[in-house]
Amino acid sequence: MTGGRGRSVAPRELAADPENWPDAVIPDHPQARVVQAIARALARHVDQEGLGLRRVAALSGVNRQAIANLLAGDSWPDVATLSRLEDGLGIGLYPGSSGPGSRHC
Repeated sequence: MTGGRGRSVAPRELAADPENWPDAVIPDHPQARVVQAIARALARHVDQEGLGLRRVAALSGVNRQAIANLLAGDSWPDVATLSRLEDGLGIGLYPGSSGPGSRHC
């Protein structure tokens, strides 16, 4: 379930072992697994490029705390946040995407 009470629990809390986020096993929540994959892809890019949260925020226009919350699995990112991150970093974050979504429209 999306929206409403379905988002009242953080994605990481739906994992069998939340302390291992973003590599934790999430047995029964496909939406949380999507957020997990996005967080993994973002963390990998940040690490590979040696970017800090402030730099990611400056490049994307996404609030630094929102980025930190996404990486930690504490929030459900919306489409605008994901699009801004993809466009600002020039990468695809959504599982299966090859590049920023708005550039394919």
